Amino acid sequence: MSNARTARFSRRGLLAAGGALGLGALVTACGSEDSKDGGSESTAGAQSGPWSFKDDRGKTVKLDKAPANIVAFTGVAAALYDYGVSVKGVFGPTKTQDGKADVQAGDMDISKVTILGNTWDQFNVEKYAALAPDVLISTMFDDAGTLWYVPEASKDKIAKLAPSVGISVYDRQITAPLQRMWELAESLGGDMKSAKATDAKKRFEEASERLRKAAKAHPDIKVMAGSASQELFYVSGTNLSIDLEYFKALGVNFVEPPEKAKAQGGGWFESLSWENVDKYQADIIMMDDRSSAIQPADITEATWKKLPAVKAGQVIARSAEPILSYDKCVPLVENLAKAIETAKKVS
Repeated sequence: MSNARTARFSRRGLLAAGGALGLGALVTACGSEDSKDGGSESTAGAQSGPWSFKDDRGKTVKLDKAPANIVAFTGVAAALYDYGVSVKGVFGPTKTQDGKADVQAGDMDISKVTILGNTWDQFNVEKYAALAPDVLISTMFDDAGTLWYVPEASKDKIAKLAPSVGISVYDRQITAPLQRMWELAESLGGDMKSAKATDAKKRFEEASERLRKAAKAHPDIKVMAGSASQELFYVSGTNLSIDLEYFKALGVNFVEPPEKAKAQGGGWFESLSWENVDKYQADIIMMDDRSSAIQPADITEATWKKLPAVKAGQVIARSAEPILSYDKCVPLVENLAKAIETAKKVS
């Protein structure tokens, strides 16, 4: 976004928003400078020889062999896990207050990874160093190369301990980062020819076609992407968010807050008081499923309960930070397709 480098939001507003901004400063890049397009320069099985990978900052990390000690943002680690690539340490939402795996941890056994930080601005540099990391991998929510959940205060120390790889999830359709994560997993020795991997990719394509047909058959069904905090309700626009941009391209009819209204949200979302939560009319509401957001069942505001979509039971979950494996993205597409296919026009 144009003002990503200067915008400042509260932690609550940032994490609750349907699209999130990376507020950490730029992490010092490790590796050589290349073109900005990115791309894998290695193939599966490269563990026995030199390894290199060009990330979405145009930076190429080169190592004598494929990384064995990988540390990654939790969502990235979850995606790699689905492709058979294990990590040693994670940072970002991993464990809920009751000790269970966070939604962003996917199918990982969180008892088998070292958690370096579980919340925003939390990253144990000493534990990180003790892992003798070969590479750190995270996503990026801006065009400035900011690594998600790498704290501003310690980013320089972290950068000195291992090179980093950034996968962009900013202002593009979800198919782009899905392909990049596939390439990264393949370079790290993931079995991309396994039935699990290839079947998931096929199912994603089939789900996408189903959503395209549903949107075409029900063009009058209006969808709103929302997120809840104690003080505010956030309405996301489709620009910038990888899932919403893709769904819109497939024909889904979204509520679109005007650009002026999204200015305080860095172009990602409009903030509404609970008194004004009925500003936009929608037949389906997609709600942020991250643990940092209040979930629909826990919203007590009377204005929320009066919304036509809520009264009709037409509220579904949305993964505002999708785990970038095809297996985890299939249900996101299928659930929206089903909701549109079965929705009643209530707005």
